[in-house]
Amino acid sequence: MSIRQKKIKKVDRYYYSNSNKDLSSFGKKLGKFFVKIFKVLDSKLTIMIVPHSKKRVINFQTNVFALSLSIFLTIAIIFSFVYFNKKSISASMTITSLENENRETLASLDLLRDENANLFQAAKHFQTSLSQSLSLLGINQVNGNTDSSLLNSDLSSLFNRKEIKTGSSKELADIQELTTFLEGAVEPIEQIGKMLKTQQSLFTEIPSVCPVKATNLHVSMPFGPNIHPTRGNWYIHKGLDLSTYHSGDPVISTASGQVVTVGYDTGYGNYIIIKHNHGFYTRYAHLSATRVQKGQLVNQGDVIGNIGNTGISTGPHLHYEIHIGSDVVDPAKYLNIKLATK
Repeated sequence: MSIRQKKIKKVDRYYYSNSNKDLSSFGKKLGKFFVKIFKVLDSKLTIMIVPHSKKRVINFQTNVFALSLSIFLTIAIIFSFVYFNKKSISASMTITSLENENRETLASLDLLRDENANLFQAAKHFQTSLSQSLSLLGINQVNGNTDSSLLNSDLSSLFNRKEIKTGSSKELADIQELTTFLEGAVEPIEQIGKMLKTQQSLFTEIPSVCPVKATNLHVSMPFGPNIHPTRGNWYIHKGLDLSTYHSGDPVISTASGQVVTVGYDTGYGNYIIIKHNHGFYTRYAHLSATRVQKGQLVNQGDVIGNIGNTGISTGPHLHYEIHIGSDVVDPAKYLNIKLATK
């Protein structure tokens, strides 16, 4: 063995010996530290409870460790109580909020059900009107919707029922049936539209619109037997008197045709007569002004004059007549609006 190796071994033994001494010294110090702590924690304590009355004094013994542990557990219990109490309050608020939302949802659901019932009631009226219109026009009605269920007051029996998936709600089934009905109603309505389109010229040649367009329009004297406004005797009124309470409102042609007369009469005042197809004639009397000339072609809806008070008249109004050949007919039967009678 060389001198160098001997020196290395000598150094190793030195450091090993010192390390053992240090570890031993540290272990002894650590042991003494824990012994002191144990002694402190094991120190005896006497707790006395002295009542203000003359009752016996209560005392019990414990040590620092038990007292510290009791204090720690008490603090932990109080902290846990506060923490979980906050959690409980938060959960209670969440539950209350969910309950309010649930009530609002139920209210909305009730409203939806009511609206669904109203929708079916409207669908019932629509179906009845559609069936009547289709019957008048000779068009096949919507299949599967003409049975006695239409007369049942229970809205769930409005349409023929089909089997639905188990668990589907009644409202969903109603909406599905309504969708089926509306899809089936498209074709006959399209047929009505085609029929109206092909007969559009016929409608414009028949006096079927009101000669005055005004919101305050009313019938001041109907067609037929009436008391004469100036003579006071009964007579047959051959037209329909329409008033808006003032002069100047425009008067329109109720059908397409040709102006055959523009003149003045002591009874009718300023008046216009228009000849239409299919034997119809219309007269417009007591006008304040005329806007057409004899021989002029007019379309349905063209302005031909203005309401006035000319001729034998007790106030501004339009006297409107419809003739078929030599017969005078009630114009109200050809008007497509309802008028108040005053």
